[in-house]
Amino acid sequence: MTKVEFPRNTPPDKNKGQNPVVGHAAHPTAWRWQDYFTFNVDHKVIGIQYLVTAFVFYIIGGLMAMAIRVELSTPEADFIDPNLYNAFMTNHGTIMIFLWIVPSAIGGFGNFLVPLMVGARDMAFPKLNAIAFWLNPPAGLLLLASFIFGGSQSGWTAYPPLSLVTAPIAQSMWVLAIVLVGTSSILGSLNFVITILMMKVPSMKWDQLPLFCWAILATSVLALVSTPVLAAGLVLLLFDLNFGTSFFKPDAGGNVVLYQHLFWFYSHPAVYLMILPIFGIMSEVIPVHARKPIFGYKAIAYSSLAICVVGLFVWVHHMFTSGTPGWMRMFFTISTLLVAVPTGVKIFGWVATLWGGKIRFTSAMLFAIGLLSMFVMGGLSGVTMGTAPFDVHVHDTYYVVAHFHYVLFGGSVFGIYAGIYHWFPKMTGRMLNETWGRIHFALTFIGTNLTFLPMHELGLQGMPRRVAMYDPQFINLNQICTFGSIILGLSVIPFAYNVIQSWLKGPLAGDNPWQGLTLEWTTASPPAIENWEELPVVTHGPYDYGHDHVPVGTPEVSA
Repeated sequence: MTKVEFPRNTPPDKNKGQNPVVGHAAHPTAWRWQDYFTFNVDHKVIGIQYLVTAFVFYIIGGLMAMAIRVELSTPEADFIDPNLYNAFMTNHGTIMIFLWIVPSAIGGFGNFLVPLMVGARDMAFPKLNAIAFWLNPPAGLLLLASFIFGGSQSGWTAYPPLSLVTAPIAQSMWVLAIVLVGTSSILGSLNFVITILMMKVPSMKWDQLPLFCWAILATSVLALVSTPVLAAGLVLLLFDLNFGTSFFKPDAGGNVVLYQHLFWFYSHPAVYLMILPIFGIMSEVIPVHARKPIFGYKAIAYSSLAICVVGLFVWVHHMFTSGTPGWMRMFFTISTLLVAVPTGVKIFGWVATLWGGKIRFTSAMLFAIGLLSMFVMGGLSGVTMGTAPFDVHVHDTYYVVAHFHYVLFGGSVFGIYAGIYHWFPKMTGRMLNETWGRIHFALTFIGTNLTFLPMHELGLQGMPRRVAMYDPQFINLNQICTFGSIILGLSVIPFAYNVIQSWLKGPLAGDNPWQGLTLEWTTASPPAIENWEELPVVTHGPYDYGHDHVPVGTPEVSA
């Protein structure tokens, strides 16, 4: 891509005259490390703030998960108190969804990459962007502080009437925390939509927009539609808990099923909020490391929008056992099967891109290929549960736990790792160590399958989820799962060491170590404060690898 002088598409020196910790005056080319701990309006700083904060909560949520698995290695409740088990189980799910996957996939990668990919100097509303991030740490602290009052013990779904009678103070703190995270999501999504629609460089046609940006656009629209519904349900639940109302109290005329509708209208699309940005990451990582144009660009782009639309009409498949009438079961069975079609379009597009490519098995590519296998496994079990007759039998069993962990851990977390290995050089100017990356992948892949694959059989045999004590007939499979969870926990160690060591002393990356074609690779590594001295002009597609008119050399760093 060539560079020419281009008018700024955001006001220059937006922080000029402010405190030098926040402003540009004292830092004309780069930020100091201290600036990452301040209220900073640079989209790149905010993206890294999201990623690091989310990873801290990932460690906390992972430790809760390991405590749960150690408890489940025996049928008796002999490791932690059953009430504490319930609190760990509730907050593990809450933290992993609301404070790890969503903030890192959307807030972290989205903030860092979207302005760079569309040729903007920052997000449309930089201060609003910073506010959206700073709503997350208080939300996480609220969740952790709730353990002073016993911790929320009603599961991450917080179904009444259970959520109305167990640890009411902790439950109220849980509700407030999720409302804060939801507000952050709404503010961030509004910013993404306006940035992508209004601030891409004029030379970029819509069929040249990177697929990650299409994914973030679809995700943001979905969040703007669905998140307020969850907020409404949680506010009503908070009123029932503290102000004597009876929206969801059945003994006072309330309707518990209404809460389920409000909750799942957001929380099933929340699966797509977590996975759509990961799909975008996959669409960026695979063509670069396969040195081949993405197969079916328009199909993959439009399938993100299709998932956004159809994903709003599948929530009742979580409620097939909640007294839903037959016609409703039939409608949502069909819609659930339909949403698999645009997802399948993406899978086939990625596989076709890999076919015949000059694949470099970098750590990023290993995690991307690992995601393909994991997500296909989770998708197949999802199709089975989307059919009402089968779902009735496995509902609330470990089959469900196996399904959503293959989708969310095997899908989202593998994708986050792929993104970190791919864009770490751009974020820091340093290369990660590939040997440590391969060790990290091997431990993660083995640990994931050992932990979650046996859960399918546990569910088919009838073991219920969310219990600390179980029938001794399930002990052998549970011990395999626990062993796998230990490997999965240990897998974080080489990753953390690699990131810290490489950030401090890793080999310099250069501006474009992977020889990528999207706009973020046309700026320095790490990018300057306003991204470019001169904004780029788009002269070819983002995935035109192997085309004669695109000058792309040998990657500076090979696997």
